[in-house]
Amino acid sequence: MLIDYLFRLPLNILFLFSHSFSSFLLPFQLHFMQRAFVIGLIAALLAGIVGSFLMLQRLTLLSDAISHSVLPGLAIAFSFGIPLIFGALLASIISVIIINWIRTESRLKEDTAIGIVFASFFGLGILLISVIQKENKVDLNHFLFGNILGITSEDLQNTSIILAIILLFFISCYRQLKCYTFDPIMAQTIGLPINFLQSTFLILVALTIIVSMKAIGVILVLALLVTPGATGLLIGKSLEYVILTSSIIGVSCSFSGMLLSYLFNIPPGPTIVLITSLIFFILFLIINKKDSTTDSKLF
Repeated sequence: MLIDYLFRLPLNILFLFSHSFSSFLLPFQLHFMQRAFVIGLIAALLAGIVGSFLMLQRLTLLSDAISHSVLPGLAIAFSFGIPLIFGALLASIISVIIINWIRTESRLKEDTAIGIVFASFFGLGILLISVIQKENKVDLNHFLFGNILGITSEDLQNTSIILAIILLFFISCYRQLKCYTFDPIMAQTIGLPINFLQSTFLILVALTIIVSMKAIGVILVLALLVTPGATGLLIGKSLEYVILTSSIIGVSCSFSGMLLSYLFNIPPGPTIVLITSLIFFILFLIINKKDSTTDSKLF
């Protein structure tokens, strides 16, 4: 009996390994998971690129306002049967215009204007979606927390177009945007189109948020925009390195988060966000420890 068991042990181990490996490969063979992986990776890549500039320009709060301001646009677009991307983009542009209008026409500071618009648009969006939910049986959670596993081929096509537009802008205007990001006064002095750069960048932020919403929803989209960029700033010594690092971190976390969500039957959006946050805190503690050790050696 013992000899027979020892003889079969390698075969049993091989069977368990092959079964586990086939379970691991199963998500990549399903069409809806393939679309989910592509959308998630594109969203993470764009968030890493755009988020790096957001962090350096200190526009984190504005991006949060834009992400929550798209809700009314989503609700209205859904009601009239038009593509959600157009409603979300229009709502985000209107929110930015209103923020700038309040800031320039009153003594209120930008953060106050952002808070007012953020709360107003988000409240209106929740109200409209709640009404639509009763009439059309739409799940509110899909808007708030994303529905990456319900992505269609049309969503994939729209996302690919957005990716091409954003990459084209950053490739063609990278030097100008870099100059404006680090020194707006010098950029204005040398005659760079400041208004064009700022307006176009905010529109691209809105497009990135719309893409990311499919992956993790309105509530958590700020984490995907900010956390990889913040992690890149911790270890990056140049803008190019920060963009590269944040993009790699975002893509890796998106891939692993979706894979874990399928294997353990947990929501993909929160899983992606938690992984990115975990990586940030681990690197933060490591770098902090190194800095404190270096400082202690100096005295």
